[in-house]
Amino acid sequence: MSVWRALAGRGYLRSAWPWRAVAYLAGGALLGAVVLVVVLGGLVVGGALAVVLLGLPLLVLTALAGIPVAAVERWRLRVTGMGPALGGGHRVPDAPGLWAWLVTRVREAATWRELAYAVLLGLVLWPLDALVLFCALGIPLSMVAAPVFLALDGEAKAVKLWTVGTWPGALGVAVLGLALLATGAYALGVVAGARAELVRAVLGAKEDDGERVLHLVRSRARLVDAFEAERRRIERDLHDGAQQRLVALTMSLGLARLDVPPGPLADQLAKAHTEAGQALADLRELIHGIHPKVLTDYGLEAAVADAADRSPVPVDLDLHLPERLPQPVESAAYFVVGEALANVARHSGANRAAVSGGYGDGRLTLHIRDDGRGGTGLTGLADRVSVLDGTLSLSSPPGGPTLLRVEIPCRPRPSTDPCA
Repeated sequence: MSVWRALAGRGYLRSAWPWRAVAYLAGGALLGAVVLVVVLGGLVVGGALAVVLLGLPLLVLTALAGIPVAAVERWRLRVTGMGPALGGGHRVPDAPGLWAWLVTRVREAATWRELAYAVLLGLVLWPLDALVLFCALGIPLSMVAAPVFLALDGEAKAVKLWTVGTWPGALGVAVLGLALLATGAYALGVVAGARAELVRAVLGAKEDDGERVLHLVRSRARLVDAFEAERRRIERDLHDGAQQRLVALTMSLGLARLDVPPGPLADQLAKAHTEAGQALADLRELIHGIHPKVLTDYGLEAAVADAADRSPVPVDLDLHLPERLPQPVESAAYFVVGEALANVARHSGANRAAVSGGYGDGRLTLHIRDDGRGGTGLTGLADRVSVLDGTLSLSSPPGGPTLLRVEIPCRPRPSTDPCA
């Protein structure tokens, strides 16, 4: 149950919420005083030593002071029951090490939001917490204790404003103090609830649209890279393992045919030899579809030329790439061309196709044309291109011709790239 629902109920004064509010505000006052000393001390000492560069690390630490302060505030919110656990909203650094952590934190909006809250806590919030505790708790308790002061000192001062010297007066002040104490318990609940809402609003995990989109794009790019690496691994395993065994098996069956005289056994060996050869051809086709070796060894231009030669529909090729492009770009572009040509052969009814394009102005451009009626199944291609911040557009009027245009921003591989 939240503090607001407790305040609206009849059993608030008998519940634990007034004590939680006192603990929350008292902790906030103590934490704020400490934060004020630490932040002001860091700024003063760091600013004084900045002229000799010794204060710069201290200033950086002071700028990051909001991170532990926010962590303590989230912990207090949960422990005192003033709200659910809050996430920090900080991103995981892209690389290990202190420098990567510092760069990530400095670039995050959450870090500066937490620093702003720490400054607000040190300058404004903790004095308010202390003032509310004094007015709603300290003053009524001092009034309730009026009979005790009267018994000890012979007189009691109510709120430091007037002196009570009689027992009826002291008892009246005590009764008034109890009434104010009950009223103050509600005030404490309201203020503590408002403080908790402020913490949730400022320190709750937030991620603006730009950060969210960037995070999603990076996640998709990492998935694509992992997928491509796995494709290459499977291709190597099949090429170096299963394919070599099938080649050896085919050769052994061929040699066995030469040593066996004509007859049923020779016919069976011939059939097995043919089947093994067909399995080897199918496996090579499968390996080529997973990740063609020509793409890894010779680049996109050679791989597209190979795909054009293998296409059932004649393909005119006009692609010029003087430099190797990044592996993800080459892989995406190759599979776009391959799938587009397969789509032409299966669905378009075209008699001829053409692939053209090149690299210029910081982007790879490809055009795949055919004289047919177009086809389907381009959603996966668009997703593959969009991961690389590229675009894919299709023009396919009724009756054809069909034009598929792909643009992927990229830069050529460095000359020192071992894969170049």
